[in-house]
Amino acid sequence: MRPITAGDLMNPELLTLPDDMTVAEAAGFLLENEISGAPVEDPNGEIVGVVSLVDIVASALSPDDEVDLEDLLVADIMTPEVAAVSEDATVAEVATAMLNGHVHRLLVTREGSAVGLVSTSDLLGLLVEGD
Repeated sequence: MRPITAGDLMNPELLTLPDDMTVAEAAGFLLENEISGAPVEDPNGEIVGVVSLVDIVASALSPDDEVDLEDLLVADIMTPEVAAVSEDATVAEVATAMLNGHVHRLLVTREGSAVGLVSTSDLLGLLVEGD
């Protein structure tokens, strides 16, 4: 039997945010799509970071009273590192990458190009399906 891989678990519909989107717009996008975070693209279509609802809440709760979520951009609050695994990574490799990187989502790649996203929810789905 073939092991379950990131390619099996991933969501192939890769929803991304432009880095020049406002934080307020990003919050609306994430809520509308019922996701907790998404990769961020620059104007050339390159994935340059990840933004999550946690990032948005942290920026809204900033001690700086001058913060306006209508003016603040995704590029200002995103995590600039993008954690990724290849589509043939096993479930154990996916879980290890998430734990070691302290992340809740991983970009899934094929030959260096993004083909999907796998999240902690996808991993938890394996437990639910098993019962």
